[in-house]
Amino acid sequence: MPGMNPAKRRYLIRFLSTTGVYVIISLALVHYLVQVRPTGPVVYFLALLPAIPIIGSIVVIGLYIAEEKDEFQRRLLELSLLWGMGGTLATTSTWGFLETFAQVHLTSPPVSPLFWVFTLFIVCTAIARIGLDVYYRSRK
Repeated sequence: MPGMNPAKRRYLIRFLSTTGVYVIISLALVHYLVQVRPTGPVVYFLALLPAIPIIGSIVVIGLYIAEEKDEFQRRLLELSLLWGMGGTLATTSTWGFLETFAQVHLTSPPVSPLFWVFTLFIVCTAIARIGLDVYYRSRK
């Protein structure tokens, strides 16, 4: 990661680490639940495990905002997060209306896959960041 400031380097390492832990926990959890089929309180405990690295990712984003010295880079992330929130809220609200009023469902029985909301937020934030980068490069 040459040419990258220390705050961004730490952010990328931390974020990729929490993302990796999330993927590993999620895959292991699905495998375990399918193979062992545990019951009782252990299922609730296991179901909460993937949330830990997601919470960690949110903390990592906050740490980056606090550590980034470059005001423009910090502002770009803040704008990206706002656009990401807007995209996530617009998408999930629209999907909620489709489920409620048009009976559009991905699964049977109808259950909204809420665990995808954070992933959607990260994707929307990344798209916003790319859009902002293109916008500011074109203004040079």
